[in-house]
Amino acid sequence: MLHPGMFRYISSRVKKALAALALLSIEMAVVLVIFLLSLIAFVVIIRHIFVMKDEQFDFRVFSYLSTHVSPRNNGIMLFFTELGKHTFLIPANIVLIICFLFIRQHRWYSIKVPAIALSSLALMFLLKNIFDRPRPDIPLLEEARGLSFPSGHALMSVTFYGLLIYIVWKMVELKWLKWTLMILLLLLIFVIGFSRIYLRVHYASDVLAGFAIGFLWLVFSIWVLNRMEKYSNRKVDPVVTAESTVVEPKT
Repeated sequence: MLHPGMFRYISSRVKKALAALALLSIEMAVVLVIFLLSLIAFVVIIRHIFVMKDEQFDFRVFSYLSTHVSPRNNGIMLFFTELGKHTFLIPANIVLIICFLFIRQHRWYSIKVPAIALSSLALMFLLKNIFDRPRPDIPLLEEARGLSFPSGHALMSVTFYGLLIYIVWKMVELKWLKWTLMILLLLLIFVIGFSRIYLRVHYASDVLAGFAIGFLWLVFSIWVLNRMEKYSNRKVDPVVTAESTVVEPKT
């Protein structure tokens, strides 16, 4: 039989847990579900490709897309694949940082943008070297350099355009505009990833893994940076403000 004190302790812990669950918004619940699905998807892809050596799905996708190859589609896919290249994303990140430094003047967003961009880049290179998967040897137009798994375009598109979706969700007040921008950015992420498969510079599993790990890293990075922001606002900023307002005694 439980001691009354122990019963009260357990009861209080359960109530706190239920209260915390009640505070979870629908948006947070959706993010948690997608987070878990992304983690499961990444593990399943690794198992199929690197443990079971099963690449049938990848080649079936290539076979299907080969029936839709045309000069017009080539041009469209080349345009969208450029939006996921470092030659576009580096200037885009710089513009975003400048915007939050001097126009919207949001100090923490100007920190979050480069922090997520640089950490995503490091993660991409780390994973590529760990898995060491060669690229497809049947490129549609021109051969791409580097390793294949996971797709850097997919990973970096999720972390950059996904961060834009987060910023739009937080900062845009007009509901119709907010949802329009978010849906367009989400579609852009998928089209960039699809373009890499169409151009045969990545396997479909590379792109799906890039999407999964990109989302996992984006959610983790935002969570860490938000906690740092809250700690700074609560602990550091008041101290700095107090010290700057101290009036020196007159002599």
